[in-house]
Amino acid sequence: MAKNYFEAGNWLAIGHVSRDRIDFYDRRVAETVAHLEIDFGCASIDDSRWAEVKRDYIALLIDHKQPECAETFFNSVSCKILQRSYFHNRCLFVRPAISTEHIDADPPSYRSYYPRQNGLRQALIDIVLDFRLERRFADFRGDLANLLAAFRRRFPRPMRLEANHQIQVLSSLFFRNRTAYVVGRVVNGYQAHPFVVPIKHDADGSLYADALLMDAEQLALLFSANRAYFLVDMEVPSAYVTFLRHIAPERTEAELYTMVGLQKQGKTLFFRDFLHHLKHSTDDFVVAPGIKGLVMTVFTLPSYPYVFKVIMDRISPSKDTTREKVKEKYVLVKHHDRVGRMADTLEYSDVAFPRGRFSAELIAELEAVAPSTIEKDGDMIVVKHLYIERRMTPLNLFLERATPAQREHAMLDYGDALKQLAAVNIFAGDLLFKNFGVTRYGRVVFYDYDEIEYMTACNFRHIPQLPPGQDDMSSDVWYPVGPNDIFPEEFATFLLTDGAVRADFLKRHADLLEAEWWQAIQATLTRGELPEVLSYPEALRFPHSGSAPSTAPSRKNPVRENIRAPQ
Repeated sequence: MAKNYFEAGNWLAIGHVSRDRIDFYDRRVAETVAHLEIDFGCASIDDSRWAEVKRDYIALLIDHKQPECAETFFNSVSCKILQRSYFHNRCLFVRPAISTEHIDADPPSYRSYYPRQNGLRQALIDIVLDFRLERRFADFRGDLANLLAAFRRRFPRPMRLEANHQIQVLSSLFFRNRTAYVVGRVVNGYQAHPFVVPIKHDADGSLYADALLMDAEQLALLFSANRAYFLVDMEVPSAYVTFLRHIAPERTEAELYTMVGLQKQGKTLFFRDFLHHLKHSTDDFVVAPGIKGLVMTVFTLPSYPYVFKVIMDRISPSKDTTREKVKEKYVLVKHHDRVGRMADTLEYSDVAFPRGRFSAELIAELEAVAPSTIEKDGDMIVVKHLYIERRMTPLNLFLERATPAQREHAMLDYGDALKQLAAVNIFAGDLLFKNFGVTRYGRVVFYDYDEIEYMTACNFRHIPQLPPGQDDMSSDVWYPVGPNDIFPEEFATFLLTDGAVRADFLKRHADLLEAEWWQAIQATLTRGELPEVLSYPEALRFPHSGSAPSTAPSRKNPVRENIRAPQ
């Protein structure tokens, strides 16, 4: 389906499919639970009977192409039907029952091509032809020349070709937004070199190869969960994930399942990894460092690179929100294109933690701010609802320790993050540095969603001039302020209080302090021009005369990461 929409240039349909797929799993679980309860009276089933159901279910998975996903589905249905006391090995797949090793599709999940036989040029031609794209390339010879040149720059001559030299390419394209990605690796001897080739539409609707991505950081950013998930046609997901472990080795198996659209399987694997880590560590869960929030309390396990976020029972009145509204904001982010600037979250219910691993300070914190969400059950503490995110260094803490060069880069990237989010109709709301984190790649990412809004729902205004006779030192506001009114001139007052930080920000992003910049983006969005923020920089892109020019929110201060205009 995604392939057909891509070839037709139906970007709106691709967006709808991406969003609908996130909810599809939960709908199927609800339907199955309803069916079982109505037809079989499963609401009163005991654990011994459910264990029998599990054994019979395992027998059906022997020749299944996606047994790991089927086990996860079984767990999801079981958790809806059974009492929590039955959540153990007899009734659930706490560990996988069926191995996914060496399961493969027919035809295989990836194809192999041999440049030693007919040359690299012919191998590249065969790769493209085997995808059976109906839409024509605008300049296929030019694309081949660009790819050949890029590969040869990566592998300068003379290159010794080993007997096993080949190019392996996954059989399905990866689709996200307006781009299709060829994912493969060059094998030579004991070495394997991963690569990705983005394919796009030009202004006339013809196709062209846009770049060759081979660096580890480029590929890690492409397969980041901080972006929208890919649409991929896979008969055997485990074979794709195994292949992708060589493409993006820094990504966990759980992250890769999530990235190919199987987020529930990703959650299952994440939790298994978490339980494994708990058994092999001894440190305590503690309150996360940084400024405490007004909506959520956050705790972490220092030896594990994630944070756990719990909504407070009593949210500060200054936030003007509720628990349900906060949940809605997180759903909004999950369904939206996160453009590499919003942290992906895993949402869990009824998570049992060993009580002995919670510090006294953390227990006191949870009992004080979220007592309704916490339940003590023997030697366990059950958190009824929480979000889990990869841990980042809060931007405010990063700036306190940053060198001048690090500070300048962080402020440049912070402004870029705001502009890229605005380009896809997202206004972060609370722009304080404590709500942004710095990743291991030095990227600034937003992670506090309780005040997030669509750009088109905001009213960006200038502060009116002070009336005659009004005391300009008075704290009284002399103009009416609506609930969605935003005054960009005020950003400097509460954000840029440090002189060095202010100077670094103003070097490239002074336009963010002007209402006109935000209004211009709103006008673009209102016209339906939703651009695509690519994960790779402009410098990597091949020259192509038929492609639409790159656009950025400001000609004066273009974002560093390429923003593509809609075709």
